[in-house]
Amino acid sequence: MKPNPPEQLVAAGRARHTAVVDGYLHATDPDRFTTLHEAADHVLDELTERYQVERRETKEARGHGDALVRTVRLIPRIPSAAPMAIYFTDPGLHLHFGRWWRETLPECGCDSCDEDPKLLSEQLRDHTAALTEGGLWERVRRGLSGSWYETRLIGTGVKADREGPLSTAGARDARRGGFAAPVQWAPWQVRT
Repeated sequence: MKPNPPEQLVAAGRARHTAVVDGYLHATDPDRFTTLHEAADHVLDELTERYQVERRETKEARGHGDALVRTVRLIPRIPSAAPMAIYFTDPGLHLHFGRWWRETLPECGCDSCDEDPKLLSEQLRDHTAALTEGGLWERVRRGLSGSWYETRLIGTGVKADREGPLSTAGARDARRGGFAAPVQWAPWQVRT
């Protein structure tokens, strides 16, 4: 039985996962995830051929202090459709959909978690299909402790939610951008 990725573990499970990971190298075969890069290139090529999008390839840092990595953005020609970006990292991918959807494939590249690259490639396909079909919803929610973003991706074989805190400036900017009410991104336009 495979252990759950770290984000899905309770505190005791996370402590065991950390102990196992810290006991030896994170991954004895990190190259097993290179198939994810190939799958992402294939998906990006298919989406570029099928939909009316602008494709931009750059080298970018995912965050402050991060190394520059190959980044591919697909920006639909209609502004009501959600853009996507894929960061090609080591050992896998970081997906950015719309304004807030973020996903890391694999969640953890260690031997203990042993995520299957073939299943992750299928997940990549399923999630990009849900995005292009208009299955991404996003909004800002106000709470007692501040504002939060909520995002949901729904499609064939996909039903996932994410949420997280927003800075005051980030929440104000999002509300000005129309995210005070739930926003369902439009499906991507097919090339004729």
